Amino acid sequence: MQPPELSRILAKQDGVISAGQALRAGLSRAAIGRRVQTGRWRSVGPGVYLSADRQLTDAAELRAAVLGAGDRACAYGPSAPWWHGLLDRAPQKQWVTTPRRRNIKRGNGITVRRRDLQYRDVDTVRGLRVTNVPLTVLEAAVLVPDGSRLMDRALQFKTNLPILTAVHELHAGRAGSVEAARLLRIAAEGGHSEAERILLRLLRGAGITGWRTHVKTCGYEVDVAFAVQRVAIEVDGWAWHRDVERFDHDAHRQNVLINAGWHVLRFTYHRIVGDPSGVLLEIRRAIGHNRSR
Repeated sequence: MQPPELSRILAKQDGVISAGQALRAGLSRAAIGRRVQTGRWRSVGPGVYLSADRQLTDAAELRAAVLGAGDRACAYGPSAPWWHGLLDRAPQKQWVTTPRRRNIKRGNGITVRRRDLQYRDVDTVRGLRVTNVPLTVLEAAVLVPDGSRLMDRALQFKTNLPILTAVHELHAGRAGSVEAARLLRIAAEGGHSEAERILLRLLRGAGITGWRTHVKTCGYEVDVAFAVQRVAIEVDGWAWHRDVERFDHDAHRQNVLINAGWHVLRFTYHRIVGDPSGVLLEIRRAIGHNRSR
């Protein structure tokens, strides 16, 4: 018979358990060894085991990485926003923070950072220690490809700009703080102006001509317009900065422009930053198509 506490831990932790947890649940070290020898458990890290009836899922791998790093370890970096539900896909490797005094080997797809975090920096989410949302966003935004999108999503659902700013100042000087400060500044401005500046640089760099900025037509101002081809480009900032009234206004403006014969393209800050070649391709296609009409 398996101790009830052991079953509870395995069920709660995606089939993963540490040797310390198993000992506290009533197993002896010999009993742990027998489970491994008979194949009921398999080792998935230093002193960490996975029940044979469970798959080594992304969640199980992260739990094993954190548990295998010892007491007071926690998930951070790209692993943390995924665990908080801010990223849809788990990172390809695990990111773990351990106390500075602990020195463990890297490897096996695990990135280990030695840093002493305060209690306020760490939350326990679904039984796993992980950096809290504000610190997670500030650290991961400079490590993942779509860092601005991650921060934008967090500002919509998980935190707010004053909190992010306060945590950023509290952890001044950390790795990546300069880039995080830049993203916070863009977030505070809403992202629209920066996105428009980047778009104009893209157009100039690609040698695309025939456009003007802030063109007034149909009672509205278009961000970038190719007047001859009747192509209007609208630039959107960060989603968290747009309320329902602004959304309705923009939708009405777009409908008016389309009904007046304009071909309207809309690009978000994240699209312009993350997929510049795709943005330019769509613009070239639009002005080429409308030129031939």
